[in-house]
This record gives sequence, C-alpha cells and structure tokens, in this order.
Amino acid sequence: MKRIKTIEEWRTVFESTKKQSVLLFKMSLTCFSSLSAKKELHTLVTDLPLYVIVVQTDQAVSKAIETDLNVRHESPQVLIVKDQKATWQATHYHIKESVVRDAIELYS
Repeated sequence: MKRIKTIEEWRTVFESTKKQSVLLFKMSLTCFSSLSAKKELHTLVTDLPLYVIVVQTDQAVSKAIETDLNVRHESPQVLIVKDQKATWQATHYHIKESVVRDAIELYS
C-alpha cells in the first residue's frame, strides 16, 4: 500500500486511472473496522496499485477524492477507480478480501 498524503499525489493517481484502474483505501487509525479492513487488504493479491488515505491526517485528500469521484466519504472505504470514475465501493465490514477480489474482476 502506498500512502497518498497530498492533493498533488492524488491528482497524479487520479490521472493515472485513465490507463490503469487503482484501489483506494480510506481508513482511520483509531477505528476497529478500519484495522479489520486493512488486514483483509493485506491478504489481497492483485496487480492493481493500492493506495491508502489516512483520514485523520489527510483530510484534504479525502475531501478531494469525495469531490472528484462524487462518492460520499466513509471510513473505512475501498474504491475501485477506472477512467477517473469510481466503478465500485465497499465500506466497513463489507471490506473482505474475497469481495474485493471479485469486484476487481468485474469492475476494473
């Protein structure tokens, strides 16, 4: 997982989705469901780049993602982004390795 800390980093990732889908993982460092989701994503095997946004410290990035993708902010939240659009998302305890893997096959 590579962390996105700045708006500039987000803009670069956002632009890259025209060529390759990416996974975004928004999480809180103090939330049990975020830690559970992070464990699930650590077991995920995929060729897609996986980026993490820590919502407490990177609020501007989280807000930019919400605005650019027109997707309501949640935490934890996993999004598949393709062609600068959110094609799929899951939140909270719906973030499971098998669910994300299946979504990658269908929506990336």
